[in-house]
Amino acid sequence: MRIALFGAGLFAVTTAAMTIGAGTAGAGVPIAQLDQGRIGVHLSHEETAALASGPVPAVVSMFVPLNRMGAGLHPQTEIYRDDRGGVHASLRQVVVEAAQHPDGTIVMFLNAPGTRGGRVLDVYQNWTQ
Repeated sequence: MRIALFGAGLFAVTTAAMTIGAGTAGAGVPIAQLDQGRIGVHLSHEETAALASGPVPAVVSMFVPLNRMGAGLHPQTEIYRDDRGGVHASLRQVVVEAAQHPDGTIVMFLNAPGTRGGRVLDVYQNWTQ
């Protein structure tokens, strides 16, 4: 029950922050993967671009250290990955790279405590062009 309340609270706060950071853009499409211990949101290209240019990535990074964030990078990414698969980029860099593509989007997940190797936040890039 505590995990559900924690997740629901963080999801509400994150969605509100993204809405504020995105200006006129919507809050994205919610995604619930409760069997995997996470909830998230899929942002459209416009929402991704608004998020990239707003304060939310910096605010999130103030509360969630980079070593507690995961990134699912697109195969054509230009972001550096070390030989162990570690991503060396900020949250803003991951979001901006997706936003720079005409159809680039992101999916952000909040992970339940103790899941996903201790990561709190996972971000996945997606684009075709």
